[in-house]
Amino acid sequence: MNVQKQKVAVVLSGCGVFDGTEIHEAVLTLLAIEEKGASWHCFAPNIDQMHVIDHSTGEVQEGVTRNVFSESARIARGADKLSELAEYDPSEFDAIVFPGGFGGAKNLSDFAVRGAEAEVEEAVTSAVRSTHALGKPIGFICITPASVGALTLGGDGVELTIGDDPDTASAVVQCGAKHTDCSVDDVVVDLEHKVVSTPAYMLGPSVSDVRKGIAKLVNEVLALSS
Repeated sequence: MNVQKQKVAVVLSGCGVFDGTEIHEAVLTLLAIEEKGASWHCFAPNIDQMHVIDHSTGEVQEGVTRNVFSESARIARGADKLSELAEYDPSEFDAIVFPGGFGGAKNLSDFAVRGAEAEVEEAVTSAVRSTHALGKPIGFICITPASVGALTLGGDGVELTIGDDPDTASAVVQCGAKHTDCSVDDVVVDLEHKVVSTPAYMLGPSVSDVRKGIAKLVNEVLALSS
């Protein structure tokens, strides 16, 4: 008997830690999904980035614009494994996962500027809420538990982690969510809401450290979807 592979949607926010998706986190997420025998497809909103950062200097490149969808295609390796987030249909997937990077707080929402008062990109809110409404699991990595998870699901009292940074944790709580401190190699699982989160590079410090938490998150998300 053929057993159908679990399918995971992975939401990207550009390409590069300071203005898009954290590349290590994205790749480790895709790797963990495949290692569990599941498949993935990436999504990204078709919007301009908040700004563009020169990653060699950390400085904003004035007068330069980049598109979140086009930049995300760098990670997805082209168009075959990437679709616009507005086209996401939760009925076609078993789970959805949001890797981190500042794009999660600059492009998926404006959390980087407004904190707990931030607004979330419409397609992002729709993806989270529609997935949640179907009772399917959601994974949030690094800053996205705050910049997406708390802002969209905080009113439901969801439990999340961003590690142990008190200011960011306070913003999570201000949104109505519960925050639980967590180490980089672990996860926080909200069984009631089927939400899993891990700190990743909110704590770091190394790729191998981050991998442990992300692999555990993917394992938990897939277990909740079965």
